[in-house]
Amino acid sequence: MNIDWAALGEVFGVSLVATVGLVGLFTLGIVNGSAGKAQGGGASALARTGAYACYALCAAAVAYGIYIITAP
Repeated sequence: MNIDWAALGEVFGVSLVATVGLVGLFTLGIVNGSAGKAQGGGASALARTGAYACYALCAAAVAYGIYIITAP
């Protein structure tokens, strides 16, 4: 059995960066969506739009991952 350690390390690195990036993007969406709610007000339209954009980018990244997995 021969393991290509360089390829394994590359996959690990890309997976780590993608995971941290997606979690960070989703967290940014949560923070933008809840901006201003702690003081009793609603989130501003700009903050809500930013939150929706973060969620859309997360959904697009997940859809692209599924496409890569299922592509022939």
